[in-house]
Amino acid sequence: MRVKGGFARRRRVKKLLKRAKGFRGAASRRMRSAKEAVMHAERYQYVSRRLLKRDMRSLWIQRINGAVRTSDPEMNYSTFMNGLKKAGIGLDRKVLAKMAVENKEAFAGIVQAAKNAL
Repeated sequence: MRVKGGFARRRRVKKLLKRAKGFRGAASRRMRSAKEAVMHAERYQYVSRRLLKRDMRSLWIQRINGAVRTSDPEMNYSTFMNGLKKAGIGLDRKVLAKMAVENKEAFAGIVQAAKNAL
């Protein structure tokens, strides 16, 4: 009699179907459809992890720009970042954006320091 995989195959199928749980139609129940759907889903996941970083950086830049313009109307994001560099202030965009939203007084002080450095 021929061996057809038995335990190993069942374990492999169960693992795949567990990853396909929640997919629509055959993609959550049939091995072939599930395998393809999981492969696509994992690819989208991989790409999205990288896109998230871009999106967040873009959001931080928008928040900083808005806060800089509110604080000092004749200054924009690029001149502010140049001023920070010249002033020797090494805060990253994530921290600056958080500060712009949560602590406006401190951010206004940083904007002033950047302006003075120019």
